[in-house]
Amino acid sequence: MNPEVTDFIEALKEPWQGELSKNLREVVHQAIPDVHERIQYKKPHFLKNGKYAAVISTSKNAVSFTIFNAAELELPEGKFDGPPERKTLKLHEGDTFDSEQLVSLVSQASYSL
Repeated sequence: MNPEVTDFIEALKEPWQGELSKNLREVVHQAIPDVHERIQYKKPHFLKNGKYAAVISTSKNAVSFTIFNAAELELPEGKFDGPPERKTLKLHEGDTFDSEQLVSLVSQASYSL
């Protein structure tokens, strides 16, 4: 794990954002065991074979998790937004997510990277 990504998560002002980001990072590591992490554009990016697999970004009241290479995924209705090639799940304080389902989606999307 990249210490810069750890620092990013630990520096988040809202504890709930830090907890969600930490859990989303774990999802990526479960889905892509050899994932490469880096901070780019001031947010954590996760790469497989040099290609974007996922990104975590935060705003004032949300944590967003984007899955790349998502055109072929069967996504839960109404949870993800964005163009076919990248889908974003937006989480707010108090929201939860199905980590097993998310691990499966990230794994499927990154399989061909």
